[in-house]
Order: sequence, then structure tokens, then C-alpha cells
Amino acid sequence: MKIILGLLIIAVGAFCQSSSYVPINKVKQWSWESYWLVQGIFAWLVFPLLGAILAVPSGESLFGMFAANPKASLLTVLFGMLWGVGGLTFGLSMRYLGVALGQSLALGTCAGLGAILGPVFTGHAHDLTSSVIIGVVVTLVGIAIIGVAGAMKSAALPEEEKKKAVKDFNFPKGIAVALLAGFMSACFNIGLSFGEPLSWAATPEIFKSLPATLLVTFGGFLTNAGYCLFQNGRNKTWGDYGKKALWGNNLLFCILAGLLWYSQFFGLSLGKGFLAESPALITFSWCILMALNVVFSNVWGILLKEWKGVSRATVAVLVSGLAVLIFSTFLPQLI
Repeated sequence: MKIILGLLIIAVGAFCQSSSYVPINKVKQWSWESYWLVQGIFAWLVFPLLGAILAVPSGESLFGMFAANPKASLLTVLFGMLWGVGGLTFGLSMRYLGVALGQSLALGTCAGLGAILGPVFTGHAHDLTSSVIIGVVVTLVGIAIIGVAGAMKSAALPEEEKKKAVKDFNFPKGIAVALLAGFMSACFNIGLSFGEPLSWAATPEIFKSLPATLLVTFGGFLTNAGYCLFQNGRNKTWGDYGKKALWGNNLLFCILAGLLWYSQFFGLSLGKGFLAESPALITFSWCILMALNVVFSNVWGILLKEWKGVSRATVAVLVSGLAVLIFSTFLPQLI
């Protein structure tokens, strides 16, 4: 029962993350770099800090613990900065491919590499049991099937229909950007792996990874903030922040987007606390989160009519890919 509850919590977090780009569409008259920076303050700083505070026992402090573990802290921030590059290109993948296909390809690459490289980089390759490896392979197969559906959609739809669903649709450029985004985004789980020592014995299991999550997202914030401020200067969009009449609306939706985005990692930490009885699922939990992110992102893609007008065969391929992904989340426990 605990395992099912843990998976459900991770699923709720995945649903929230996949929904985080919906509020962004409500932001008015701000350039990409302006709203990306503002929502990032909440997604990568404010909410991760609030989450990390839950892990601090009485009489302890986050910064004291980070200072006592400088190597682990610095490596966690470093891989967070690398993950930040993935976050930047992640947004571009959806710009060129849409929410469904863009997230599917980027998160697929992120899922496989993150699940495998995290234990490898930290000297815990022995955690990669056969059930975990099989689960990763099945997850990648499911995402590849969805990629085939995306290619079928690209080949079948007239250019004007593609542009209606995704304004800047560009399949070749989108594929390249999505693969880069997925590779760099895998650094998040590597950062979490290096950050495993950053907790206290008295911290409840459900909150154990939240201090490390804060450092990873802080590193990502540094990368993203630097790029966004550079783009503000390059595109002369500093005036966005001076549009006082828009702040009420835009700040609200940026906060909502940030909260929804962070929910995936808050849910991952809580969910892993209920998976302690299954070491394989603990190791595979990153892949579970990414697989469910792909499932829910495609549900949003359907709701946003990104798959409107495609053939029944394309829909069948898409649904079969989603079914494989859902099955993969339980697979390591079944083997």
C-alpha cells in the first residue's frame, strides 16, 4: 500500500509539472526572458527554499549543513548549473515542437540518462539492478513510440495546420534542441545523487532530498537568470518590468507556474519516502517522474489541440506509447 501511495504522490507532482506551462500562456505583454526570470525566482528559489526548510530539525540550519559538506554542496550546485542549460533549451523544444512532443523527447532523454548517470557518477552503479535497467529501457521505448507519433504528425499535417497548433513549429530544429535539453536536464538527478549526504539523520524520509533539491535549483537559477538578464539587455526588454499595470496579472501566473513546476520535485521527495521498501523503485524513481511527466504533457497536448487533425493511426501510436510509459512505472516492482 505504501508503494502505491508513493507512486500516486509522484504522479500528482508530475501532473502539476506538466500543467506548469499553462499559466505561462496567461502572462501578458512580457518577453520570454522577462517572464522566464520571474517565474524562475519562485520555481527555483522561493518554493525550493520553503521545501528545504521542512527538512531542518530543531536547532540545525541549512547553511550550516551546506558549509559542513562543501564538496557535496558545490558539486550539487555545479550540476544544477548544467541542468539550467537544459532548462533553457527545454522551453525552446516546446516552442518548436509543442508541449506534447517537445516535453516527450526532452524528458525521455532526461529520464534515461538521469536514472543511469546519477548512480554511476556517485559510485553507486551497483544500484542499477537488472529490474532498473529493464524499466529504463521500457520507458525509452514508450517515449520512442510517442516520438514516432510526432514524426507521423509532422509528415501528415499541412504546414498551415502545424502553425495553428504550434506557432513556431520546426521539426528538425526542435528534435536537436529537445535532445540537447534532455541530455543537460539529466544533470538534475546527478546533482541530487551528489547531494545525498546533505541531510540529517533526524529528517523524515519524505523530506530527505529537499535540501539537495534547493542547491540544484539554485544552480539552475544562476544559469537561467544570467541568460535572461543578458537577453533583456540584448533585446532591450528591460521595460517589461516597468509595466506596472501588468504586474498583478503576470506575477500571479508566474507564481502559479513556479509552484506547479516545483511540485514535481516536492512530490518526488515525498513519494520516495514511501518507496523505502523497494530499493529498485527508489533508484528508478527519477525515471518514473519523467515518464509520468511525458504522459501528462501529452494529455495537455491533446487538450490544447496539438494533435487535432491527425489520423487514427497516429492517435493509436500515441496512445500505445502512453500505455507503455504507464506500464513502465510499475515494471521494476513486478520483475
